[in-house]
Parts: sequence; structure tokens; C-alpha cells
Amino acid sequence: MTDTTTALEPVVARLAETAPGLRVETGPGPTGLYAYDASNYRVPPRAVVFPRNADDVCAVLRACREAGVPVTARGGGTSMAGNAVGPGAVLDFSRYMNRILDIDVQSRTARVEAGVILDALRSATAPHGLTFGPDPSSHSRCTLGGMIGNDACGNRSVRHGRTSGHIEALEIVTADGVRAVADRTGLRAADPNDTDAVQRVARLEADVRRLIDANLAPIRTELGRIPRQVSGYQLHHLLPEHGFDMARALVGTEGSCAVVTAATVRLVATAQVTALLTLGYDDVVDAAEDVPEILRWNPTAVEGMDEAIVATMRARRGPDSVTGLPEGRAWLYVELDGDDEAAVNARAAALLDVLKAQGRMTGGRVVENAAERRSLWRVREDGAGLAARLVDGGESWPGWEDAAVAPENLAAYLRDFRELLAAHELTGVLYGHFGAGCVHVRIDFDLATDTGRAAARRFLSEAAALVVEHGGTLSGEHGDGRARGELLQVMYSHRMIRAFAAFKEIFDPEGLLNPGIIVAPARLDADLALHTPTDVLPVDTLFSFPHDEDGFAGAVRRCVGVGRCRSDAGGVMCPSYRATGEENDSTRGRARLLQEMVRSGTVQEGWRSTEVRDALDLCLSCKACSSDCPVGVDMATYKAEFLHQHYKGRLRPRSHYSLGWLPLTSALAGYAARPVNALLRGPVGKLLARLGGVTTKRRIPAFASRRTLRKVLRAAQTGEPAKALLFVDSFTRAFRPEVVGAASRVLVDAGIPCTAQDDLCCGLTWVSTGQLSIARRIMARTVARLDNGDDRPIVVAEPSCAAALKRDVPELLGTRAARRVAARVHTLTGALTDLAAPDWTPPELPTSVVLQTHCHEYATFKGRHPRDLLGRLGVRKVDEAEGCCGLAGNFGFEEQHYDTSIAVADLALKPRLDGIDQDAPVVVVADGFSCATQIDHLAGDRGIRALHLAELLDPAADRPGETS
Repeated sequence: MTDTTTALEPVVARLAETAPGLRVETGPGPTGLYAYDASNYRVPPRAVVFPRNADDVCAVLRACREAGVPVTARGGGTSMAGNAVGPGAVLDFSRYMNRILDIDVQSRTARVEAGVILDALRSATAPHGLTFGPDPSSHSRCTLGGMIGNDACGNRSVRHGRTSGHIEALEIVTADGVRAVADRTGLRAADPNDTDAVQRVARLEADVRRLIDANLAPIRTELGRIPRQVSGYQLHHLLPEHGFDMARALVGTEGSCAVVTAATVRLVATAQVTALLTLGYDDVVDAAEDVPEILRWNPTAVEGMDEAIVATMRARRGPDSVTGLPEGRAWLYVELDGDDEAAVNARAAALLDVLKAQGRMTGGRVVENAAERRSLWRVREDGAGLAARLVDGGESWPGWEDAAVAPENLAAYLRDFRELLAAHELTGVLYGHFGAGCVHVRIDFDLATDTGRAAARRFLSEAAALVVEHGGTLSGEHGDGRARGELLQVMYSHRMIRAFAAFKEIFDPEGLLNPGIIVAPARLDADLALHTPTDVLPVDTLFSFPHDEDGFAGAVRRCVGVGRCRSDAGGVMCPSYRATGEENDSTRGRARLLQEMVRSGTVQEGWRSTEVRDALDLCLSCKACSSDCPVGVDMATYKAEFLHQHYKGRLRPRSHYSLGWLPLTSALAGYAARPVNALLRGPVGKLLARLGGVTTKRRIPAFASRRTLRKVLRAAQTGEPAKALLFVDSFTRAFRPEVVGAASRVLVDAGIPCTAQDDLCCGLTWVSTGQLSIARRIMARTVARLDNGDDRPIVVAEPSCAAALKRDVPELLGTRAARRVAARVHTLTGALTDLAAPDWTPPELPTSVVLQTHCHEYATFKGRHPRDLLGRLGVRKVDEAEGCCGLAGNFGFEEQHYDTSIAVADLALKPRLDGIDQDAPVVVVADGFSCATQIDHLAGDRGIRALHLAELLDPAADRPGETS
């Protein structure tokens, strides 16, 4: 092992010569980001390198070998075993080496670089009726290189097995920088004309052959015993009877023997027809008892989970986020496939009948609705995150999250495993690939104290002995990593452990590739992220963080690295990452830097940190992560708190004053709206924009006059007894008072007559710019006026202000009065969904609508989305731009953020607007003022204007049929 404190300067200098232009990051920000994966471990690297091609990788490995610096290859960084963190140079393949090099439909193969995201490959092969078989739950962000490193499996491993079964060839770079190809028959130099490489690779292969010949008996008896035996090295693929398959032998080595730069993979045909059954049970052991019978029916998937995951999903995303489950406290998903729909459905019905006769099920059904199937699979796929931070606030951790046994032994193993948990007074949340005998479990270890870590160590040692007793394996797809490498001696003989070490030494004699993994493993309780130093940052915040026991520190600790925020599609999170592709701009990256700030790790300056400030800079404060993130990270709130602390007592960015104080300046502008608007449209307006840090590439919205507002408010008075309070927010009051009149008429029409309150503010703009002391004063005044014994619903036309009243106000004030007010708040969509008269019939609506839902409404008002309401009211086609509009309040108006704002709009909103046919006009609906403003900026020159839902439903309005 080499001293990891070796200076990096020679490496950086060498790379500047041999790989000019190669991106190498060594600062506290990047090294803090890459100190974590999705495991329990924290290992700050010395440098993070972003290779562009295999030649870059060769240059890095040669330079690191010369300097004695370890190298860890990394894909999506979603490893739960700690195999994607390392103390030297970390190579991030996902940033640039993410190209699909070839798809051969005839041979059903594809050649891909190591950083290709699995979903990208699946999308590219889908038009040909092909896919890659293994499908981990992290398919939206895991890379093929990472899957190869772990030998990943996935939800349909009952049918498709492990990644190793789908690899034709691996393009690798050895520890000394030689390019080679490992295939089904051995190892060869990538360039047959490179004499030195040919000789080096020939010696390497000969050494491996000698090792296998000397260890035939233990390899045949100890390896490859059960389908999910991933622990250790898969040397049995090198046996003579298996043809010396070097490609499969290197799969699952976790980057500890060679660095994979590309792979040729086998593809499989996509299923023509599938049926999903959901089966309910009293507990997971009963569910496991039925697995052997289910496997007889040749399913593609048999997945299990317990009630804690479902309860957390419903609490985080609303009760309607999980539908289609029968009664029970544990469930199995069973998927059947075939070519004929009737035949598949008949098999599903027959299987249900057989399982009912077995007598263990509490209920079962075939899920026919496609939307229900998607929501159910999402629950299962988010299992790791949902289990990490449960609805009761409890935390759980990996470490023993990947054990596997033969499927027929699963029930007995689970029964004994639960007894072991009870004996150690631990609780585990269970889910996993029951059809393959692989159980994922997150356990409420106490990893923050010496006593707790010692207890966890004892448990893990006994758990290892237990799974071996049941003929199982420590790891079924996540790899051994730092979590289980030390326990391999429980599973394997000393001779096999020595064979593993010899295999690594042949490939990596200096021990520089991912040290501490599998061979000469680090202690499983070393480098734990929760083992925090004593001099952590004192955290005294204005936000109360009521759902996190340790306040701000506990809130940022929610991030456990599963990386859903790095997905390119599905949900809204994370718009900045989708626009830039940088880890620094992901929810996970920001949370990890905040964790470093709290622990005074790589980030030493606390609240004054420029690294954290820069990481948060492109956060749009959209709040989508608070809903889409499986553990409920709320980066908008963390950013607001950080900005408050960072700029306390200091001069702020100009836009914090010009945009943060908008409610006040817009109210003043309303008294002289006409001259103010004329002034802002001219050169003075551009000058004022520059002085205020506001982009001149946007037109400043016109202010409405107080006279117009008063006229609208008078017209809104119906004389009927008010059943609700219409809260007229600052944006509506200043820029589109016509929405007040429309909303009032719609509410009356729906049987909810209201009275308008137009002199209060939610404080949102001060929150989003981190001026929390002022926000609290504004909010306190608003709460005092609203909490006056009146319990009528409060309806807010502007979704962002509704979200601020619903969530920010109680969390910033922390008073009962604030919570009472928050409980009364509804968006217009929510009011019409929950409060409208049963016999209300809206005016005639268009058959088709393009919809932009405000991110704050999406995140905060779960199950009350405009898309669903429009569908219930008769709109047949709702084409929703799934994602952030990009303007996001003050963000898109700030000079330095304009380009990112447009890049975010390009992801979903702009394509919808560009697809509108001028000859067949479509109505565009956007309740958020910022969304409507972005739409006007992008398409206003084509006559496209967004309507508020109130304007669409206004009984007094002309029926929409034109473009506007």
C-alpha cells in the first residue's frame, strides 16, 4: 500500500504534459463532493479527474503510478457499499465518457463508454425492440461502468440475472496504464502493434492462468454456488470448463483490478406484453414463503417491500402516490410477460388463484391501470431513499443491505434474521429482489457514537455468520466495498482469500486501484461519515427544521447519496443539474457540501464558505427536491438559511435588494404605474436593471395601477356571505389584478364565495434571497392578521405564495398561530378540488391544454395538481411540461442566471411551446406568475399568452379558442 499523502503536484504537472486540457479539480469544493457515495463512508479524495477518453485514463494511471497516488473509478456515485470513494484520485466517468459508440441490432450488442447512463442506453435501443436486461432501481442515474464494477442486477434479475451475464468484452486500462481488451476467451492488448503492451498483457494473462490452475478445487467448490453470489472475485469464470472468460471475471471487481473504459454488452428483446400482480401479506416472511411457487410461473420480477416504505411515500408525496396495493403490511410485486395479452392475463389470474389457495396472502390483484403500475414501480425503485428517512423521522443506514440466499431458503433466512435484529434491539426496513433471494435492508444503527459503532460491528459479524449458515452471500449485487470486505473471511476459506489477493496483485502489484476494497480491506467501521469531529460548526438557525431532530445538521444529513437528483427525466428535480450536468449543481452535491460545512471537513469557512455559496448559486429554489427526493431534502430552505447566515452583517448582491424587496417597490409603483412603466421601457429601465443586478435580456413586467386593483376588488364583492378568504398576494396585486376578479368569480360559481384580503404579504421574496429576519417580521404581521379566530379556508391564486404560507411561514415562525394559518391555505386548484359544491359544473373548456405547473405547487400541495383537476373537469388532453419553467421567481431575472434559466426552459417548457401549431391554437395554462412571465418571454412574440386557471374557468370570460 502506498502513502496516500503523497503530494499531488507532480501528478497535475505530469497530466498537463500528457493530457492537455484534462479537467483536474483539487479544491475543497470538488473533493468534498466526491468524498461520499450512497454508503455510510466518507473518504475525501486528493483530486477529482474528468477523463474524456481512454487516452486520458491511461495518462492518469501512469501519472498516479509514478507518484504512488491511488485511483478510484466512479460512475453515478450511487454505491451503497463504499466502493466509489477513495483517498487519491477519483475518476468521474459520467461527465464526459458517456457516449454510446455503436448499436448492432443484428447481433443484439452495443458498445458503450463506461459513463453511459443505463436509461440512456435503454432509450437508444428501445426503437429496435431491445434493451439491456439488468435494471437496478437506480437505472435513471447509474452508469454501465458502475454496474460492471458491482455486477449489478435489478428488479428483473429473476429473468435477466447479473450484469456479468450480459458482457461480451471489456475495454480496460491496467494499473500501469496499458490498454487491453478482456473478452470471453482471455485478455489481449488493445493495440496489436504495441509490442510492449502485447508482451505486458501476455505476461498478465499467463500469471492468471497459473493462479487458476493452482486453485481449481476451492474455486469450483466455493464460488458460483447461488445466482446472486457477488462477494469476492468471480474467478470461476476463468475455469477451463468456462473458457477462461476474462470479461466476466473482471465484472464485480469494483475497480480494484483494472479500470473499465468501455464495454460491449449483449441486449435482450423487450417484452411484448406484461402483467403486474400486487400481493399483500401480514409480513415479509409470509411473502417469502410464496416465492418458490411464484418462481414456477417463470416471472420476470418478484420484488418485495414492507409497510414502512409505503407509509413514507404516502406521507411525502400524498396519499394518492401509492395506489393499487391490496390490504397487508408487506407486499410482493410479480411481473409476468409474454407475446399474447390474453395468455399473459390468464396466467396472472391462474397464479392468483393458486396463491389464494396457499392461504398466506391477505389480498391480491392484477394492476391494469398503466399510471398505477408506474407509481407502484416508483415506490419500489425509491426504496433505498424512502427507507433512509422514514415518516416518523427515524434514520436507517446500509451496511447489511445486500445479503442474498437461494430463493428457497429466503423465508428461513428472514425468520432468523429478524430474530437477530430483535436480539440486538435493532429495527430494519426490508425490501428487495425476493425472487432472487436478495434482501435489501436499512437498519437503525447508531453510527455516531463509539458505543453504537461497536454494537453495529458485533451485529454485522453475526449477520455474516447467519447468511453463510443459510448458504448465502454477503453481497448480492452492491459489491463488498468498504462495508463487507472485512467480512469475506467469514464466507470464504483462507485459501480462497489468498487467491483473491493473488489475483489483484497480478493486475495491480502496487495496490493503487481502489485500495481497501475486497483485498486488504479497510475496517468496516473506519471512515464512517457519521463519525464526526468534536469541533463541528455551531448551528443556530432561523428556520426551525421541525422534522429533523438535529435541526439544520439533521436536515442536510437527509441526503444519503442515492442520486435521484441526477436523473434526466421523471419528476421535476433537479433542474440545475439537468441543465449543466455537474455534480456541483445537483441536490446531492449541494447537500454533501453542506454536510462538509457542518462538520468543518474539506469546507473550513463555515457559513462564510465561498464553495458552498457557489454550489448553491444555480439552485433555483424550486422546492422540487422536497417532494421528488426520496429522503425529502429541501434545498430551497437550506439555501435560504445559508444566504441569511452568509450575508449577515455584510453587503448583499444587488439583486437581493432590487428583487427581494419587490413587494414594497411594486406597491409604491402602483401609485404611479403609467409613468413608471414608461420609464422602465426606455434606456433608464435598462440602466436601473443593470444597477439592480437584473438582466436586460428580459422585459420588465408592467406594473398595474392601484386604480385597476381597486376596480377589480370592488367587482369581486358579490354580497354573498363569504365561505373563504381570497389572499391577494404581492405578484397578483402588482402585475395581474385581473386574476383576482377571475378567481373570485370562479369561487362563487363553485359555491365558495369569498372576501378578498389585499394588504398582506407572505414574505416569499425575502425568503428566497435569504433575508430571513425581514421575512419573519412580514410573516408575523400576516399571521397576526389572519389568525383572528376565523377558520375559513384561505385561497391563494399565486402558487408560490400559497406554498410560502403553507410551509415557510410555520417553519420560520414556529408558532401555533402560524401552523393554524398554514392549515387553512389552499391553492385555487386545491380549493376547487376539496371545497367546490358537488354539483358545480364549470363553463365549457377546451379539449386540449398545454400546462406548466408551478414547482412550489407541485412540491407542496401533494395530490392537488392542476393536471388532475383539468382532467376531471373534462379536458381530454393535458400536455404538461414536466419540469421547472426556469424563471423561478428572482432566479431568472438575475443577470448571472439568465442563460441557466433559458437552459432549464429548454428541457421541457420550450419544446411544448415550440410544438404549438399556429393554425390549430392551443390554450396554455400557468398559474405561477414566474411561469407565465417565462412563457411570455419565450413565445409572446407568437401571440402565446398563458392563462391562469382562474381565467380559464372564469364564467364571465370569453371561451378560449384562440392562441392567447
